[in-house]
Amino acid sequence: MKLRKPQGTEDILPEQIGLWKFVEDTVKDIFGRYGYSEIRTPIMEFCSVFNHSTGETSDVVEKQMYLLQSRKNEPEDKDIIALRPELTPPVVRAYLENNLDKIKRFQKFYYLGPLFRYERPQKGRLRQFHSVGVEALGSDHPLLDVEVIDLALRFFEALGIKDCRLSINSIGCPECRKTYTEALRNQMSKSMADLCDDCQRRFSKNILRILDCKNRKCYEIGSQIEPLEKYLCSGCKGHFEAVLKGLDDNKISYNLNNHLVRGFDYYTRTVFEITHSGLGAQDTLCGGGRYDNLIAEMGGPATPAVGFGIGLERVIDVLKNTVKKEIGQPAPAVYVVTTDQALGSQAFQMIRHLRSESIWADMDYEAKSVKAQFRNADKLKARFVVVLGPDELAKGMVKLKEMASGTEKEVKINALVEEIRGK
Repeated sequence: MKLRKPQGTEDILPEQIGLWKFVEDTVKDIFGRYGYSEIRTPIMEFCSVFNHSTGETSDVVEKQMYLLQSRKNEPEDKDIIALRPELTPPVVRAYLENNLDKIKRFQKFYYLGPLFRYERPQKGRLRQFHSVGVEALGSDHPLLDVEVIDLALRFFEALGIKDCRLSINSIGCPECRKTYTEALRNQMSKSMADLCDDCQRRFSKNILRILDCKNRKCYEIGSQIEPLEKYLCSGCKGHFEAVLKGLDDNKISYNLNNHLVRGFDYYTRTVFEITHSGLGAQDTLCGGGRYDNLIAEMGGPATPAVGFGIGLERVIDVLKNTVKKEIGQPAPAVYVVTTDQALGSQAFQMIRHLRSESIWADMDYEAKSVKAQFRNADKLKARFVVVLGPDELAKGMVKLKEMASGTEKEVKINALVEEIRGK
């Protein structure tokens, strides 16, 4: 039997790690600069965390969650466990379970980690993928909406990704939507037969989701529907106008998309997406919005919140396809070449000492010839080669060669660290 990875998963190989590290380091820099602290939650959560928050009619809950079978029916494990398909509900669960709301009501978190969804694997969609995002909990200030949008755009800018497109909308509060959904049913009832099977089911359970459907016929029907904007209450309308003013004041370009909705039931008021043409059909890099009722629905106090999620595989694809950023593994500063295999122990002691002095060093472990060792140092893009031979060792010396210039000099072993740092 040939061993292979599960469908919809990818190996991230050593030559690819440099690019991933670049993205992850940028996350920590930019997100930290905006005052967001990292939070890490388990990759496993009880299903109830998602069923009541993400929405029982959402594709994630209905079709895409990976459920785990427990080996034992432990009393405390009455609920089924799932691999997390998203991270907003787990962050809210951690916020409440650890009483973070009692320590400080307003908190800003960022996360970085793998998610799991059972989907048909295709370009831009994997069954295990990685996401980075933020959650700002405890304020309904419109400028906080602007901040999270600005943070996402600044992150892409720091990566060198240009030509991102921001689309934004307000889906109001439950009261706004109640009036709108009634109007929506009246308008859509004439087109019921033309809707896809999923949307025919959504018609009675969550009709707003029809506007989010990617089926062409459903999209065409939805695009002819009167926008929710006309049904916003005064509070939601004022909030959205303040968000748009914040974007305008800070010269953040956006496209007002009156039919934009997000796929999760917990969203309220502001929703937004950031897309990039370099991704093809699956062009969404970032999606997010406000969720002012979720924390209360999960058992906490009424707490407004806003956040976003970014799929890192799609970010990596854009970097490869448009920015052409190539970042390989970091190169060793020093590669030790021995002219006699008997000197392997001394070479190892030397690289161990260099490493203790915070100098990245490596050596040959395959008993290669001197010429082959130099080739390996060149392949690894080592900046210096230290040549260790019996004659040099007897004098307490080594030869230090700078690979870029080809210059070579003898250096005392006890002065090697100082010589390398000096260069």
